[in-house]
Amino acid sequence: MGAAMRRIHVGNALSAFGLGFTVPYLYVYVAQVRGLGSVTAGLVLAVFAVAALIVLPFAGRAIVRRGPLPVLLVALVTAALGALSLGLSASAGTVLLSAAALGAGQAVMQPALATMIVDCSTTETRSRAFAMQFFLQNLGLGVGGLIGGHLVDTSSASSFTLLFAIEAAMFLVLVAVMATVRVPRAPRIEEAPGQTGGSWKQLLGNRAMVQLCVLGFVLFFACYGQFESGLSAYGVEAAGISTSALGTALAANTLMIVVAQFAVLKFVERRKRSRVIASVGLIWAVAWAVAGYAGLGHCSQTMATAAFISTYALFGLGEAMLSPTLAPLVADLAPTGLAGQYNSAFALVKQLALAIGPAVGGPLGASLHAPYIVAFLLFSLGITVLAVRLGRQLTDVQNQPSLARSQVVTQGGAQADAVAVAEA
Repeated sequence: MGAAMRRIHVGNALSAFGLGFTVPYLYVYVAQVRGLGSVTAGLVLAVFAVAALIVLPFAGRAIVRRGPLPVLLVALVTAALGALSLGLSASAGTVLLSAAALGAGQAVMQPALATMIVDCSTTETRSRAFAMQFFLQNLGLGVGGLIGGHLVDTSSASSFTLLFAIEAAMFLVLVAVMATVRVPRAPRIEEAPGQTGGSWKQLLGNRAMVQLCVLGFVLFFACYGQFESGLSAYGVEAAGISTSALGTALAANTLMIVVAQFAVLKFVERRKRSRVIASVGLIWAVAWAVAGYAGLGHCSQTMATAAFISTYALFGLGEAMLSPTLAPLVADLAPTGLAGQYNSAFALVKQLALAIGPAVGGPLGASLHAPYIVAFLLFSLGITVLAVRLGRQLTDVQNQPSLARSQVVTQGGAQADAVAVAEA
């Protein structure tokens, strides 16, 4: 990795650390520590999703016109102000406004950092770069949550103020780090001939990108949107999983990602992307079947707990396969100068799925156990079907970038043979 890519990865890790540092404790902070009640706490969590949905369409346009680095720096300062204000807020109004600033800033960081990775990588190195990003994000989330949990004290508001102040300071430190990044100057939309029209209209006219967005929505809805809502509610209500076992399951998910990420990378790089995504759908279908056994199989509590933990581990395996596949594919589908627009559109789809997923899965997983498992098992099989259909819209190199390297090697060999013949 070059110096620029190393700093970008530091940015990814620290932004994820900030998310894990405070977000898991927001509900307790607002509802209990500040005494604003469960309704206000629920609204704060909703504001995070709403803020992201509002700012991401504008963020994509700004990244295309101004470049990812200035947009990232503005997002970091906004998030820092939101975090500091949240730690000092005592009324419902200021808490909601602070949460909106923090949520908007964190939402914009994702496509800005992804576009910087695109600008600092090539088709050959992009999968590995995004795999490293995902690895560091999960590591940052886990470490942030662990440290934050040891700092907070529900009987002391000052401990939460310290928590948010540290997060704000970290974002400002990250501003100084990222300001030193020298990103290769990618073409902007004004410089790209034939692209001066509406970039959103152009994106919607790209059938492969539209199909990828539909596929991405189902992926995030059926997996990430269920982790801390429907699936956990199902585990507690149907399988009798304890809170400690639920924590172990989440740790198993992170551990699987950390262990498997680079082990599966070489396998993924040599396969068609559409087939990799299709296989993830099958793996997740197995995961939902195992979850069904845990809650509906009339097994012992030990077996139910083991099956439930295995479900989260299988989800982690699928996530490790997706990280070097989805984001590089979005970048390869983007026309010159529009990577920021495409990254923001895909992040918007993700946020929409994460907003709808808990609202649908939570009540369903808590009360209608069998329909919940069947529905999401079918969603996972739907991922496989959608991935196969997407593969028909991709060029050979978009679907399998390793073919480009093979073609270069073959052409180089042919030229060398031709020179040898001429010399003879």
